[in-house]
Amino acid sequence: MSDNEYNIESADAGASATIPMEAGQIKKGGFIMIKGKPCKVLNISVSKTGKHGHAKCNFTAVDIFTGKKLEDMVPSSHGTTVPVVVRTEWEIIDIGDEGELTLMDEGGDQKTDVNLPGFPETMADDIRNAWNEGENQVGVTVQAAVGIEQVIAWKKISD
Repeated sequence: MSDNEYNIESADAGASATIPMEAGQIKKGGFIMIKGKPCKVLNISVSKTGKHGHAKCNFTAVDIFTGKKLEDMVPSSHGTTVPVVVRTEWEIIDIGDEGELTLMDEGGDQKTDVNLPGFPETMADDIRNAWNEGENQVGVTVQAAVGIEQVIAWKKISD
C-alpha cells in the first residue's frame, strides 16, 4: 500500500467536548456547563459549610451563544463539567441570501458551515453592511464549543 491511501484531512482523537472539573476550581470569567449549555461565569458566591459538610458554589453565568443568564448551585468539592471553547479568526469571502457565510483562514482553508449570528440582534446586519457586497474586507471570530459554532465578533480589516 502506498502512502497516498492514508491521506487524513483532520486528526480528531475523539476528544470530549467537555472536561470534568471540581466546582471549587472554576473561576470568574471561566466556562461551565449549566443545563447542557456552555456558559461564561459572571459571578461566583460560595456559601459556608452547613450541617451536611459541603460549601456550595452558586454560579451566575451567561450562555456564550444566546446571552441568556443561567444559574447553578454545586457543592464546591463535587465535580461539574467545563466546555472546551475554541476561538478562530476567519475572513469573509461571501455572504449568502439566507445569511450563510463562506469564510477563509490565513492558511487558505475555507469554511461554509457557519451562518450570520442571531445574537446580538444587530450584529448580522452590521456585518452585512460592513462587508458591503465584497467592497470591504471583514474578519470574524468564530467560537466553537460542544459541537456548536457561531460568530461572536467582527472587525473591518480594510476599506
